[in-house]
Amino acid sequence: MKVILLERLEGWGALGDVVTVKDGFARNFLLPRAKALRANASNMKVFDAQRAEIETRNARTKDAAGKSGETLDGTSYILVRQAGESGHLYGSVAGRDVADIINAEGSTKVERAMVVLDKPIKTLGLHEVKVRLHPEVTATVTLNIARSQDEAERQARGENVINAQFEEEREAAEQAATDLLEGGAGQMERDFGGDA
Repeated sequence: MKVILLERLEGWGALGDVVTVKDGFARNFLLPRAKALRANASNMKVFDAQRAEIETRNARTKDAAGKSGETLDGTSYILVRQAGESGHLYGSVAGRDVADIINAEGSTKVERAMVVLDKPIKTLGLHEVKVRLHPEVTATVTLNIARSQDEAERQARGENVINAQFEEEREAAEQAATDLLEGGAGQMERDFGGDA
């Protein structure tokens, strides 16, 4: 199906471009969300007549998104999740979780569809996530995913808590082995009663 784009769509084109898309994409996404019009003679006339208004409206929303993006860009959010000893989460962090934590802070209204995640996050640590506030405005936020608030603070300082945990366990094991040897375990002093 040929459509006229009413806003810039990444990978498809800019405002006013006539592109060919799959019928389902047009019917289920572009047309209901007013991102495109069917490309026919009457819609071309309507678009040409309203082009200046559409461009002005798009510029206004871009400016508003740019202002929101300035406040959002570079912010950091802490998510406390359960995870195993190796740092793998029991579950994952998806776009909805990111949108919920940003909205809870109240700085910017973010919808789940605005969060750009190639795949869900399944490990502890600091993760940079892009938030597309407008087709031309993207902000980057940092998610600090940890098992506790203390662990999140350590990660924020740059400490790798998983490696630190393994190092602490290794040092404790070495100390226990040293204590065992110094305590005389395995050594028995026998007094066999004097002369032979």
